[in-house]
Amino acid sequence: MRRGDKEIHDAGLMESILDEVPVCRLGLCRDNIPYVVPMNFAQKDNVIYLHAALEGKKLDIIRANPLVCFEVDHRTEIVSPGAACNWGMRFYSIIGWGNASIIEDAAGKAEALRIIMEKYAGRGDFSFSEDSLEKVVVIMIRITEMTGKKSGY
Repeated sequence: MRRGDKEIHDAGLMESILDEVPVCRLGLCRDNIPYVVPMNFAQKDNVIYLHAALEGKKLDIIRANPLVCFEVDHRTEIVSPGAACNWGMRFYSIIGWGNASIIEDAAGKAEALRIIMEKYAGRGDFSFSEDSLEKVVVIMIRITEMTGKKSGY
């Protein structure tokens, strides 16, 4: 990171940012062609969970190349102190890398979906029918590296 003074060193702060932001931008690449898609997600124990339809571009790319990148930003706001060249942004951001895989077993899918539901709906008794589990794909990203940056906070 070029600006070490803006780097987030606190792993707990990065985890809380991941817990609070609603959207993760997932970066994928196949045949040297990049693809970025915004997704709902949740994280737990250095793993990101995402759900998807049974087929689609992101799944095709992950199956061909499981190396992924992700980005989130939080509390983003424009700072406008007057002159145009003095404008800036306040924000927290995280960029991370990892290896994606598809969770195949029903119990693993259900646990990942429970983690996602808890993020968006809070604690609850979430159960998933066998039929509903067969209609969804759950992507698991094991985070291999993650950096955080803050400005204005």
